[in-house]
Amino acid sequence: MINLELLQQLKTRDKLLAYLKDRAEEEPLYQKVLRNYEYEQELLRLQGELVDLQRHIQTSGKKVAILFEGRDASGKGGTIRRFAEHLNPRAMRIVALNKPTEIERQQWYFNRYIKELPNASEIVFFDRSWYNRAVVEPVMGFCDEDQYERFMVQVPAFEHMLYEAGTKIIKFWFSVSKEEQQRRFDKRLSKPLKKWKFSPVDQKGQELWDDFTFYKNAMFARTHMPFSPWVIVKSNDKKKARLESMKYVLSQFNYEGKGDNQDLIWPDPNIVHSYFRLVKQLDQ
Repeated sequence: MINLELLQQLKTRDKLLAYLKDRAEEEPLYQKVLRNYEYEQELLRLQGELVDLQRHIQTSGKKVAILFEGRDASGKGGTIRRFAEHLNPRAMRIVALNKPTEIERQQWYFNRYIKELPNASEIVFFDRSWYNRAVVEPVMGFCDEDQYERFMVQVPAFEHMLYEAGTKIIKFWFSVSKEEQQRRFDKRLSKPLKKWKFSPVDQKGQELWDDFTFYKNAMFARTHMPFSPWVIVKSNDKKKARLESMKYVLSQFNYEGKGDNQDLIWPDPNIVHSYFRLVKQLDQ
């Protein structure tokens, strides 16, 4: 039964929030509502900072490539959407390439990605990148051993050339546990509007979990470089992963008005940290 008298008393946002906070300990649903509200508020503030950052990139002529890697259902796509939601579409792009054509298979592997690199004054978000060849392709049998090894030898030089040409590369690995990945797969299959996200390759990811881990660790060990380090994002909590990865990107630049929208823009090291050896990752 709706309490109309109570609704009359809670006409303003502040009154509603005060009411929820007073009763949050007694009612778990109120706690969830408050957490979602706080998340949305922080998200908006960080998106405001991203707008300021984009303006700086446009006026300074910088080139920024942000790579989102990780296992399937680790939260990459949803995070990219939040990054790009309020940005000027004329100065940013989202790149999510399909499988290579027959012509592209005959080209140098990096060709199809070179065409997508940022121009001056532009941010490009890669929803998976050239690092497909480091993990997904060898695990799924989409490349042979020679192609894999050639890539692993060439990619440090490739990224160093980009760095010397003035391209800022940020490489995220979204780390999700096996149990959380399966839960997200099940959730996708239960929703008619999300079934398209699930494919046979996704299920193979569960079956070949240890193979993915082996190639992921090899990728970190061989391609974590001072000019393009790997940044690990713990993404079992997707909302925290979105906020903290935004903070990491913002922390990498100095721009006019930094901190005007969001006072604290340093990422939580418990959620986001640079890769370092001999530390067990969440998704191993």
